[in-house]
Amino acid sequence: MMSISLKTVFAVPLHCKDCVEDVTSALNKVDGIETVDVDLSKQLVSVEGSAAPSSIVRAIQGTGRDAIVRGSGEPNSSAVCILETHEPAHNAAPVRGLARLVKASPSSTLVDLTLSGMRPRMTYFASIRAGGDISRGPLSAGGLYKSIGSVTVDEHGSGQAFIIKDNLPIWELIGRSMVVGLDKDCKKMFLEDVVGVIARSAGVWENEKTVCSCSGKTIWEERKDVVSKGMA
Repeated sequence: MMSISLKTVFAVPLHCKDCVEDVTSALNKVDGIETVDVDLSKQLVSVEGSAAPSSIVRAIQGTGRDAIVRGSGEPNSSAVCILETHEPAHNAAPVRGLARLVKASPSSTLVDLTLSGMRPRMTYFASIRAGGDISRGPLSAGGLYKSIGSVTVDEHGSGQAFIIKDNLPIWELIGRSMVVGLDKDCKKMFLEDVVGVIARSAGVWENEKTVCSCSGKTIWEERKDVVSKGMA
């Protein structure tokens, strides 16, 4: 694997120096993290290294605190995709995963893919599709644009993969869709396949919003709404 160093900023509820020490100690145990910088006054944690953002979030959550990614990579170099099921009869939340895409070098992109609520002990294959129409789920997403890689989920239907992909410029992906499905060749479609539209995401220090101008909710209130829909 190529050597990478990715900078990501997280919002974390911090109240005192003990909070800072707890979070810093937890992150220093994560493989791939090079530096951790905590701003208590702004309640922001800046992390640099090769660790996946999802792994960093889990480490922070392990201290009993939540974490929200506020920016990753340089401006105009990152994207996000919320993956949902379009199966007509589902008894759980439609959101089944999240993919973060960040430019790692002029020729490579990192894909941090997390899934939950999938069929247990199965391997799923991620791909970028030519179009961004997901009105009929994967069926309307268009033909194959680029295969990404695979992720195997556990007995609970959860899994995570951190993939480095060459020749996948972020600017070419915005507005396209991502499908995560059971077909290794990314051609056949299944009802349980999940899909989402790839949208631009903030780079480091590009997102300082603490209250949404549309809803008036704080980022933590919005976070609760997101979790309630099935996206951890």
